[in-house]
Amino acid sequence: MPRRPEIRLPWNSLGLVAVLALLVLLFSLQSDYFFSAVTFRTLANQIPTLTVIAVGMTYVLLVAGIDLSVGSVMALCAALMGVLMVDAGWPLPAALLASLAAGLACGLANGAISAHWRIPSFVVTLGMLEIARGGAYLVTGSQTRYLGGAVGAIGDPLPGLGLSPALLVALAVVAVAQFLLLRTVFGRYLVAIGTNEEAARLSGINTGRWKALVFAIAGLLAALGGVFQLGYLQSADPNAGIGLELSAIAAVVIGGTSLSGGRGSVVNSFLGVLIIAVMQTGLAQLGVSEPGKRIITGAVIIVAVLIDQYREPLAARFARR
Repeated sequence: MPRRPEIRLPWNSLGLVAVLALLVLLFSLQSDYFFSAVTFRTLANQIPTLTVIAVGMTYVLLVAGIDLSVGSVMALCAALMGVLMVDAGWPLPAALLASLAAGLACGLANGAISAHWRIPSFVVTLGMLEIARGGAYLVTGSQTRYLGGAVGAIGDPLPGLGLSPALLVALAVVAVAQFLLLRTVFGRYLVAIGTNEEAARLSGINTGRWKALVFAIAGLLAALGGVFQLGYLQSADPNAGIGLELSAIAAVVIGGTSLSGGRGSVVNSFLGVLIIAVMQTGLAQLGVSEPGKRIITGAVIIVAVLIDQYREPLAARFARR
């Protein structure tokens, strides 16, 4: 019977929370403006897009795949929604559904091609990265569409709460995805496929179908991330999301999801998103340049991967004691 992800690693989440608290303390001591309600509200309302994309990436990495197209798919779906509302005069609900359908189609294409022809997902999604980015330029004519208050209800903070509807939906997505991963047959199948795909296939699991479903979910969540970004920026930019797939992978890896598949946690991926967001915000307030932020973020990713190599042996030793 495949093991449940993260059940044997109860200290992993606490370790991430400790790292997050340490970063908040460090930046609070270095900057007079970091530890404030304004900073935390701004940070919270900036993370919904990366949060939902990281959820999809967690599922993809669990089955030992990778999706390099999520940033471009997000841009394509946001661009499509913007053009439908501005140029075609579609109402918000109809344009939103069309955007989500486009993301679902891109993800399903990734999964179906990768699973049916057994092409590495790295290659397939690299191709989709270019296709979706080109589609975003084609749909918009390489021009940004400004929507203004037409999508403000998605990204504007709610009165009295200070948090946007996009953040509340993103948190709900994290909760549902974690429940599916830990408490359903779907989650166990993902872990089984990522642990040993051939053994899962011989045990009767239709591995191709489940992998296609996982990529479809990742595409759908990338589209949802595009909707969130559209609400936050109130504009559809065909250049949006460049490099976002790397940030999503970084958050998921920092959260402890194995790059080789079979182990991961959606909640821990969300903590990884928070760590990246706090780190980038803190470094920006300290005046660190963009190249400097990239160097530091890259170093943190490498350290997280190195720690991941020793997490299992240390956890097993702790469990024996």
